[in-house]
Amino acid sequence: MSSGRTMIGQISDRVSDVERIAVLRANALGDFIFVLPALDALRAAYPDAELVLIGAPWHARLLAERPGPVDRVLVVPPAEGIRAAGAGEAPPSKEAMADFLAAARRERFDLALQMHGGGANSNPVISALGARITAGLRAENAPPLDRWMRYVYYQPEVVRYLEVAGLVGAPPVRLTPYLAVTEADRTEARDVVGPPDVPRIALHPGASDPRRRWPAERFAEVADALVADGYEVLVTGTPDERELAERVVTAARVPVRSLVGELSLGGLIGCYADCRVVISNDTGPVHVAAAVGTPTVGIFWVGNLLNCATPLRARHRPIGSWTLNCPVCGVDCSREIYPDRPGDGDCPHRVSFVTDVPVVEVLAAVADLVDSSDRR
Repeated sequence: MSSGRTMIGQISDRVSDVERIAVLRANALGDFIFVLPALDALRAAYPDAELVLIGAPWHARLLAERPGPVDRVLVVPPAEGIRAAGAGEAPPSKEAMADFLAAARRERFDLALQMHGGGANSNPVISALGARITAGLRAENAPPLDRWMRYVYYQPEVVRYLEVAGLVGAPPVRLTPYLAVTEADRTEARDVVGPPDVPRIALHPGASDPRRRWPAERFAEVADALVADGYEVLVTGTPDERELAERVVTAARVPVRSLVGELSLGGLIGCYADCRVVISNDTGPVHVAAAVGTPTVGIFWVGNLLNCATPLRARHRPIGSWTLNCPVCGVDCSREIYPDRPGDGDCPHRVSFVTDVPVVEVLAAVADLVDSSDRR
């Protein structure tokens, strides 16, 4: 099946006469950023094909009028293992998915790629699209596709999806995610935040999984030091993270501004594009910041450091916590026991695994990035 190799492994034969490509990737913000290099590879390999992202409503809003490899977003309904229902959406139903798949088959996709995880829930969706050739990932509990590669949990996410693109003859054209910043992004950010009087640094203390959250009080200590060094400090977060952001603002001994609820995703992109550095837990915004070219200091649990942190160091400093065992019960949460996630099924606790990252190391990373930038 192979026609060659690249630094991202084996590349399969390119498919002829491709007019329309579907890619399933309907999960969270950071997950979408990881798949961007694979989408760029598909665009380069099939420049005349329509590239359709099967995603969530927020993908449609983000990608509307935004330069990039995706031509169109087809919103998939909520379904188990595909995406959760958003605010105002109906709960998952078999009827809604059946209607979606019937409409999608009328699109006559030539290629359908699963870049959505191990495939237990997503491979049946890909197979039901009726494409000439299906390709993607397969964990032990997932049905096969026409072309597939084994899902192994510990692998850099960007490389994982570049390998999936390679299954249909699309070699890499870039190894790091790139997200275009539009004038609308910048205008919203300037309207909300205002022009900077001094260099800005943004802190993002949230993360959907509490195990990936550095304590809010540590972010506040960082804010104190940065303001003393002449920076304006902003705190970003989703509406669900308002209380967490306020903890940072309250704990800080200096003026710190929370932007929670004030910016759309596009506005957040524009805001980050104007920041000197973004300091964040391992969550979508740190990957967005890197994709728009802003230097980042990310705080990662060691397993996520392997999968999610950028390998680049000219503009990025991921800092790893080496905690492997649950601080409450002692269970080793690093082992790959389950098909598509590490072995934390025996541990019910959701306490921070990154508290051992010291404030001084974060501040040193910021200073190093600023110094490196000033030398360029």
